[in-house]
Amino acid sequence: MLKTSELTKFFYDELHPDLKRLEDDRKELSRKLVYIAITLAVISSLITALIFTNSISFSEFDFIAFFIAFTLFYWAKKHYSKDYAAEFKDKIIHPLIQQIDKSLQYSKNLCISQTHFRDSKLFQKSIDRYNGNDLVKGKIDDVKLKFSDIHAEYESRDSKGRSSWHTIFQGLFIMAEFNKDFKAKTAVLPDTAEKHFGKLIGGWLQSKNMNRDDLVKMDNPEFEKHFVVYSNDQIEARYILTHAMMKRLLDFKKRSTVPLYVSFSNRQIYLALEYNTDLFEPTIFTSLLEYSLIKEYISTLQLATGIIHELKLNEKLWSKQ
Repeated sequence: MLKTSELTKFFYDELHPDLKRLEDDRKELSRKLVYIAITLAVISSLITALIFTNSISFSEFDFIAFFIAFTLFYWAKKHYSKDYAAEFKDKIIHPLIQQIDKSLQYSKNLCISQTHFRDSKLFQKSIDRYNGNDLVKGKIDDVKLKFSDIHAEYESRDSKGRSSWHTIFQGLFIMAEFNKDFKAKTAVLPDTAEKHFGKLIGGWLQSKNMNRDDLVKMDNPEFEKHFVVYSNDQIEARYILTHAMMKRLLDFKKRSTVPLYVSFSNRQIYLALEYNTDLFEPTIFTSLLEYSLIKEYISTLQLATGIIHELKLNEKLWSKQ
């Protein structure tokens, strides 16, 4: 696995000229979008004034004008930034992935399937809208690996039939072959109950989660502080979550710094990192030449591809049937 310093050197030696050209495109795009935003604000105010004169309050006028302008601007931003984002991924993200491992395949418009996402058993809400991008797949040390950005949502309606959308999960979703043979389904989730209500009440609430399998109490206090474990087989859950594996998951969580969901199902390990953003999209209103931004892309790619070694999935210590 290449170090951050090696990837940084590759970036400045090979990719920086392309990034400078993309920075010119970014500046032109940002100027265009600012002009569009101002124009839309004026036009939407005029339209609102013509249609709703004397029939609405000043605050309602502001809200309607803002809503029209925001909706049109969102469409314009998505439309005009499409080519810029595609070129950024072709010229920057794809070469970085290839530098990490030549065998990895990258598809900027594809994502992990909804079937695989559902098979993870990490999120139990029924999905009404599902999309994603930036699919990476291949083998590292002969272990199959896939990851992509995912955004899963559900729809709700109020008493008047008005629809609204809610995020189930948005972030980086990873799946890889696991090096132990098992039949159980085990989920390792962020322990929000104990964090907010304390060990006694939080533990009681965890045990009363009727939508999950049986609660599994682990004999690692640090692990129990951060995670709660559910499984349909207590023995296999402990067989999978050894002391070494619990420590590796804790270390991985500290590196990722975002909520981490993990499950073991169908001889796969699934990891969902909740970033609540589309990770590999280029910035529009911030300079691409800021190294902190490039470092984020590099760190995210290293985090995803590094699970093979960090969790020691490449160590074939247990035979698979």
